[in-house]
Amino acid sequence: MKLTPNIDECGKRQRIRGGVAVLVLGVVVLVVWAFPSGHALPWALGVVAAAVGAFMIFEGRNAWCVLRALGFKTRI
Repeated sequence: MKLTPNIDECGKRQRIRGGVAVLVLGVVVLVVWAFPSGHALPWALGVVAAAVGAFMIFEGRNAWCVLRALGFKTRI
């Protein structure tokens, strides 16, 4: 499936920066909270945050935004 670019360079940079931040947050949650506690909630939060961060990096690398592809107007 070919993704049509729908964000500019500024949007790409912000997606990648935000994605790295959320991915790091997810890894920190996993290491600091999930591994020691072993409960389901920290595992779920860490995995979801890491997945969202990875997807944001994917969006930035491909200059594509899922919200814009669905027809929503975003500021960036």
